[in-house]
Amino acid sequence: MSTFPSLEDQLDLITKGAAEIVPLEALKERITQSIASGRPMRIKAGFDPTAPDLHLGHTVLIRKLKHFQDLGHTVIFLIGDSTALIGDPTGRNVTRKPLTPEQIAANAETYKEQVFKILDPVKTEVRYNSEWLDKLSYYDMVKLLGQFTVSQMLEREDFHKRFNEEQPISLHEMIYPIAQGYDSVALSADVELGGTDQKFNLMRGRDLQRHFGQPQQIILMTPILEGLDGVQKMSKSLGNAIGIHEPAAEMYGKLMSISDELMWKYWTLLTDLRGSEIAAMQEDVAGGRLHPMQAKKNLAHAITTDFHSQAEADAAAEGWATQFQQKGVATHVPVVHIPLNAEGLMAATDDGAALKVAKLLHLAGLAASAGEATRKLTENAVSVNGEKFNGKLLSRNALGESPILRLGKRSVRVEWVE
Repeated sequence: MSTFPSLEDQLDLITKGAAEIVPLEALKERITQSIASGRPMRIKAGFDPTAPDLHLGHTVLIRKLKHFQDLGHTVIFLIGDSTALIGDPTGRNVTRKPLTPEQIAANAETYKEQVFKILDPVKTEVRYNSEWLDKLSYYDMVKLLGQFTVSQMLEREDFHKRFNEEQPISLHEMIYPIAQGYDSVALSADVELGGTDQKFNLMRGRDLQRHFGQPQQIILMTPILEGLDGVQKMSKSLGNAIGIHEPAAEMYGKLMSISDELMWKYWTLLTDLRGSEIAAMQEDVAGGRLHPMQAKKNLAHAITTDFHSQAEADAAAEGWATQFQQKGVATHVPVVHIPLNAEGLMAATDDGAALKVAKLLHLAGLAASAGEATRKLTENAVSVNGEKFNGKLLSRNALGESPILRLGKRSVRVEWVE
């Protein structure tokens, strides 16, 4: 008989970073039953292979699968090769362009290679939903569709929005949530994982399991991970993503560019640290015992190690420190001389004089005007001494004697002129 950690220990890890669990009490009961019987729960997460490469936003669910795996449960990495032919309509205002079976097969192979950077390949059950969906007869599909009404489908937010805006909704798109729900029946899932934007689809699994006389799965939803800008959902199309196949140095550098506030969400959703350990780290930062820069370095090193190796993460950290912190490298960055008494540069504050960062970027030649610089600051496109900055003012002490300013791909080192 398998031995599982206590209910409290399991919940400490399982609930970390969870946005919503439906229903939480049922999860506690299912874990208790698992401990008593020695039977591992079956944990499912589905991924449609619609693109060849995954980014860190995709790994939030994979990381949560790992937590269940580490606790001794059976995790199922479900590749939606059949549902990918439809395309998940979640968050879409137009019908997805269908992929060919050849594209889906090629993408699925890269997915398997990438997820095993996090999951244990020996302990992971890899399944394809074509195993059961492709075997459904016309009669079977009609019976499935008969469990739902058009009005139920239109309760889904994106369908409702498209309907009201008179945007086309193809009938095959309405099959998607039902097909995903049937996956849970075929796999006898105890728990299904998904993002908060997937709630409608996830609930259909509970509906169909009830119809087929199975215990209803528990749904655990994770938050949507913001990208490097700290605003928009991580997406390659928005240019704010960190791909898990990116070189170690590039991955480390991008992680060092996120804001201090976003850092804690990354700690929560992208690492195996328990919530209590992250809370203790936050207390250390708040109490001055740990510098936020060091906390971010630790985060960047941990995530880079996960997808590369410790040696590569060490080299990336050393390279980043050399590029952004050691004065010896600053000589390779173009130098601009800026007088502290330049018109419009200084602003009076309650704490004394401070520099207007937008004006400073303009004087440094990184922006055509202070107005353009202000826009770039709001777009989170500016870094000061290697850290993203989107405020208006900075003291000279905070900037340092030879600050390095970066806007987009251009960097300069400022030398002050009294």
